[in-house]
Amino acid sequence: MSDFLVKFDMSAEDMRKIFGTQDAYVKKLERDFNVVIVNRNGSVVITGDEGMVRKAEGVLRQLSVLSERGNEIEEQSVDYAITMEMEDQENVLTDMDADCICHTINGRPVKPKTLGQKAYVDAIRNHMIVFGLGPAGTGKTYLAMAMAITAFKNDEVSRIILTRPAIEAGEKLGFLPGDLQSKVDPYLRPLYDALYQIMGAETCAKNMENGLIEVAPLAYMRGRTLDNAYIILDEAQNTTPAQMKMFLTRIGFGSKVVVTGDGSQKDLPADMKSGLDVAAKVLNGIEDIAFCHLTSKDVVRHPLVQRIVKAYEDYEAKEESRSTERRRSGEQGRFQEKGTSYGTRYSQRRGRR
Repeated sequence: MSDFLVKFDMSAEDMRKIFGTQDAYVKKLERDFNVVIVNRNGSVVITGDEGMVRKAEGVLRQLSVLSERGNEIEEQSVDYAITMEMEDQENVLTDMDADCICHTINGRPVKPKTLGQKAYVDAIRNHMIVFGLGPAGTGKTYLAMAMAITAFKNDEVSRIILTRPAIEAGEKLGFLPGDLQSKVDPYLRPLYDALYQIMGAETCAKNMENGLIEVAPLAYMRGRTLDNAYIILDEAQNTTPAQMKMFLTRIGFGSKVVVTGDGSQKDLPADMKSGLDVAAKVLNGIEDIAFCHLTSKDVVRHPLVQRIVKAYEDYEAKEESRSTERRRSGEQGRFQEKGTSYGTRYSQRRGRR
C-alpha cells in the first residue's frame, strides 16, 4: 500500500454518526477500498492507494453533508455510497437528499435513497400513469403513498384511493370472521401501515370517515369512474389481465395512477397470466405512461434483504438460462430424430427398388 494521505476536518457529532457503532461503517470503508481511516484530533485521516483514498474521501464527504443536514446515517446509505463511488458516480447521495417528498408523523423526511427510487419519484411527478416494478424492499408502495399524501395535502387531488387484489400469499386462509370490511382488511393492512406512518392514525381515520381516503379490494373498482383522485394499485402482479384492464379503464379526469408490483412474487395459479406482465407488453411506449424497473440495488431495508433479493435474482437467471438451454437441446434432438427418420425411410425405399 502506498503512503498517499488525505486529511480533512469533521465535527465530533458528524464523526460519531458517520463512523457508526464501534466504527462499523468506517471498517466497511477500509475493507472495501483497502485504506486506513483514523480520527486524529478532530480530523479524518485516510491513507492508502491514491485512487482508493479519493473514493473513500468522496464517500465520507457525502455522508458528512447528509449528517450536517440532520440525517441519521444508516448502513444502507453507506453501502449505496460505496457502490456509487465504485461505479464513478459522484455526489449521488447529496443530490438525492435535496428531494424531500414529505415528512412522517414523527417528523422523519421521506426521500428517495437510490437512483432507481429517484427516477421512480420523478416519473410519478411527470406522468399520469406509472408502473413501479421491482423486488420487495425497494420502496415502491411507500414512495407512491408519500407522493399521494403530498398531492392530497397540496389540494392537487380531492381524494386518495388505495387498492390491491384480495389474494392469499400461497396459502388458503379459509373463511374469515366478521363483517365484509373485517374480511378484506387483512389483505389491505400494508396500505394502512404506510398511511398511518406518514399521515397519522387519527388524521387518516377522519379522512376515511369523510370518504376522502378509500382503501378497498380491486374487485370494488368495477363500474366506477375515478375523477380527481390519486389511485394506487398495489401487488399488481396478482391481477389477471381482465382485472388490470378493468382498473386502468376506471381513470377519469384530473387523476394520477401508480401501479406497483413484483413479478417474482406472484400468487396466481400457475396456468394464469399476470395482468401486470400483459400490461407491460401492451402499454409500453404509450405517451404519459412510464415503466420504472427497480432492482436489488434499490432495496432500502436491512442490507441482508438486499443480499437475499440479489441471490434470488441470480438463481432465477440461472434457472431461466438452463431452461432455455434444455428447450434448445430438446428441439435440436427432435430435429435430428426427424432427419434420421426421413433418411431411414428413404434408404428403405431404395432397398425395395
